Amino acid sequence: MGSAVTTAVVTDSAAGLPPERAESHGVRVVPLHARVDDPAGGGRILATDELTAALEQGRRVSTAGATVPEFTRVYREALGSGADSVLSVHLSGRLSGTCDAARVAAREVDPVRIHVLDSRSVAMGLGFAALAAAERARSGATVSEVSGVAERAASRAAVLFSVRTLEYLRRGGRIGSAAALVGTALSVRPLLRVRDGAIEAVEKVRTTNRALSRLRELAVATAGAQPGVAVAVQHLAAPRRANELASSLVRRLPSCSDCVVSEIDPTVGAHIGPGALGVVVLPGGWHVPDTERPPGAGNR
Repeated sequence: MGSAVTTAVVTDSAAGLPPERAESHGVRVVPLHARVDDPAGGGRILATDELTAALEQGRRVSTAGATVPEFTRVYREALGSGADSVLSVHLSGRLSGTCDAARVAAREVDPVRIHVLDSRSVAMGLGFAALAAAERARSGATVSEVSGVAERAASRAAVLFSVRTLEYLRRGGRIGSAAALVGTALSVRPLLRVRDGAIEAVEKVRTTNRALSRLRELAVATAGAQPGVAVAVQHLAAPRRANELASSLVRRLPSCSDCVVSEIDPTVGAHIGPGALGVVVLPGGWHVPDTERPPGAGNR
């Protein structure tokens, strides 16, 4: 058996980490926020179905990262529950100010014991990194070792996605080089990826079915021949297509060690719109190799 967990792992809801996964691995999730910017919205934080309805009705939705007080509360709870240190790993700082808020909170609570990591990723690129970190923490590793595992997992993860339109990304100022894909044909389906913490264009296809096919092709090519590949399929208001894609990927990747299907967090969904479909591929998977475990530590 390994040592007691000494490092608590914190992430944010942009990971789209299924709640049962977060709970079973002891990952604390700080929520980000999406709200409708009109009187009828009442300033309430939106659930995914509410977000989809608001976007399809043409209502303006704003998003905000987690706040300093929210992080402060989670850090104090983690340290108060017996953790010696905290690793707080979050979505790309090029897409959100969440990491900045986490760093401010860390300085307020305990700058020595709380470490904040910019994953330079999003969705399950971030989620797999948090799971890898939590598994490493269970072996009694130091916070530096746990952070290293998370950073390596996030850097290996490929995040690919298809959207119906670039309007939501353009509106939020997050398309970067993807602006080159803007077109007028309604049938165009842009394919994008997260690279070095930012969103960039991959290509554009003409139909939804072709977009699904290309996502599958790109995911299989990214997985390569490595054993234990982990895959996540995430969506906003496209559960049928997400399940179809997940099933086909599992069939084509016999070495797949983990496949997650989940809805995209509302704060991410507000920027990519209904019908968006994403695939995250982590060659080699997120489980920590035995060579990285201290003597006597085992899987639990």
